[in-house]
Amino acid sequence: MVARQHRCGRGALAVCALAVAGVMTAGTGCSGAGGGAGERAVAREGPAGSPASVVRGAAQALAGAGSAETRTSMETASGGTRVTIRGEGTYDFRRQLGRIRVVLPKDAAGADGHRPITELLAPGALYMKNRGAGVPDDKWVRIDTTTLEDGNLVTGGVTDPTAAAELLRGAGEVSYVGRTELAGVPVRHYRGTADIGRAARAASPSSRATLTAAAKGFSTDAVPFEAYLDDEGLLRKVRHRFTFATEGPGVAVVSTLLLYGFGVPVSVALPPEGDLYTGRVQQGRGGPETP
Repeated sequence: MVARQHRCGRGALAVCALAVAGVMTAGTGCSGAGGGAGERAVAREGPAGSPASVVRGAAQALAGAGSAETRTSMETASGGTRVTIRGEGTYDFRRQLGRIRVVLPKDAAGADGHRPITELLAPGALYMKNRGAGVPDDKWVRIDTTTLEDGNLVTGGVTDPTAAAELLRGAGEVSYVGRTELAGVPVRHYRGTADIGRAARAASPSSRATLTAAAKGFSTDAVPFEAYLDDEGLLRKVRHRFTFATEGPGVAVVSTLLLYGFGVPVSVALPPEGDLYTGRVQQGRGGPETP
């Protein structure tokens, strides 16, 4: 794994902070974000085009498909403790809008029985409801993702599906592993390393600012990944591996995105200004934050 050094700054208002707090406080680990489930090896055959060019085209292919259902998993590991945050929802790749229901593991937010967080993903913004920590139940917290040190690659506990695909535009060294099956769908498995800076330069205009922020906020741009594309070039699964530093032990993050049900209707209404919370937000371990 290639290490990436990152600090959760005070503007990061994170489920990254929630996740890290969960790593420090959770008493038990969770199942990994790794991906053996649903995969079955089948006959190996060569892909059309070079591995790097196939992977770099994933974002464009998803925009052509329009939309998809998604499941997400983000596992943090620190000091031998693992905590997994899971999400499920729908995403529109053309409008870059999505709605994800994020489930925190027990104690990851510093309290038992924390309600699921609803996240709305939009170009340059992340909206969170049921954020807890002093935010009224009927209010949303809005985060400008272009100001986050990680470009919302890990902050929300969900890697934005567009960002996950656009990051593959920075793929450099890519190897073709072979054919396999994922949930009954024949796919091609690729493994490689993406460069965030290269991805930012090649990204669509609406994604460029967030990836540029991530490129500036990490000491190294290299991100190892594994990607699974079907015979139409649609990304079915991608796993990115991040490592960043906090004030405590270093934290490793594995973010996994599954896509299926392409073409599903997606309805996302962003909250009006009056529904946004403008007060101070408490992090999972206590210190106040200002969104």
